[in-house]
Amino acid sequence: MTLTSSPDAVTRCPWGDDPAMIVYHDTEWGRVLRGDRELFERMSLEAFQSGLSWAIVLRKRERFREVFAGFDPEVVAGFGESEVDRLLDDAGIIRNRMKIEATISNARTLLALDESFSDLLWSFAPPPRPAPTSYDEVPATTPESVAMAKTLKKRGFRFFGPTTAYALMQATGMVNDHVAGCVARVD
Repeated sequence: MTLTSSPDAVTRCPWGDDPAMIVYHDTEWGRVLRGDRELFERMSLEAFQSGLSWAIVLRKRERFREVFAGFDPEVVAGFGESEVDRLLDDAGIIRNRMKIEATISNARTLLALDESFSDLLWSFAPPPRPAPTSYDEVPATTPESVAMAKTLKKRGFRFFGPTTAYALMQATGMVNDHVAGCVARVD
């Protein structure tokens, strides 16, 4: 897949024509994002997306933010079984016990780190590379995403494999996979 010209006549990556996805593509995806809370949110949402489409998560993101206290790791780390039950009953989010429990566990693990979560994740960012000319050139994993997932697993993080790690790297600007010629490509 290569670039597409959307209904607004703007050339961008081939993400389809969903208006929310277009806004996300043009304003967030691939932009540098740092901060422990901010990256905890993105890590959590990428884990909830696993096996689903990002459009589903994007439509539910505001509700996720509400029920997970803005993804404040200190608050989420304090969630217990009653909060898990409440979340499993909330149709506004993706109701998957393993993903909910992993998010709570990951908040606790993040708080136990002896370093900045943001700095830890960014330590896996590869050097810049040439823009892909099509999405066929964009990998699902890289050696860096494998290393990130392996390191985080050793530290106790859950539901975060190499593919999810690479999706996080793409979403937060650790890698720039906007194809050459895309309106959102910033080098």
